[in-house]
Amino acid sequence: MTYTSMWFAFAFVLIALLLSVWQKLGLEKEIAVGTIRSTLQLLAIGYVLQFVFHSDSVVFILLLIVMMISVASWNAASRGKNLPGIFWRIVISLAITELITMGLLLILGLVSPTPQYLIPMSGMIIGSSMIVSSLFLTHMNRETEMAKGEIETLLSLGATPRQAVQGVLKRAVKASMIPTFDTMKTIGLVQLPGMMTGMIVAGASPIEAVRYQILIMLSFSSSAAISAVLISLLSYPLWFTKDAMLR
Repeated sequence: MTYTSMWFAFAFVLIALLLSVWQKLGLEKEIAVGTIRSTLQLLAIGYVLQFVFHSDSVVFILLLIVMMISVASWNAASRGKNLPGIFWRIVISLAITELITMGLLLILGLVSPTPQYLIPMSGMIIGSSMIVSSLFLTHMNRETEMAKGEIETLLSLGATPRQAVQGVLKRAVKASMIPTFDTMKTIGLVQLPGMMTGMIVAGASPIEAVRYQILIMLSFSSSAAISAVLISLLSYPLWFTKDAMLR
């Protein structure tokens, strides 16, 4: 695909802009900013990846993964702006999830320890975990607000914060994991995932592309569970004050 062809692809953005203007949705700024940012970010990371792949340096690989975790944590933390210290808890959660999932992939020999495999797969694992963390915070805030009376009653009866919020915590964890497993149920029937599609477009055998996609989806199941449980255990105290009162 040439740069000229890429410019023609902006016609799709023009359709979105025209529909927003026609229906008076007021999304023109968001569409424009999103288009510009995504284009610049992808072009920039393309050159960065080309440099890292050619350098084959462990330091550059680690720096790139650290950057991914930092940006993902910052994005997910925006769902919990009222929670002091939530950013670092998400960082710890994503880092541990990445370490466990990618560590198992390497130990079991399922992926090659090269930048071409480590960086894209790390990005997918971290991105999936970021979505789980964001969903958890969203559902936890909503569930806590809805069950405020129940939680305060349990606290007044002598329950610890963990005991008082246990039911809410379970519901939030479950809700944050459901999209991942719903996707697994319909993959291949409703949608062809990005990695599989990319490999097929690049000329790889569909069977080979499917094998890699199965590997990714199965790793997503563990990363979703690990990140959801970790963020719940690390973050639930933030909904309470030092005096064990609900914020």
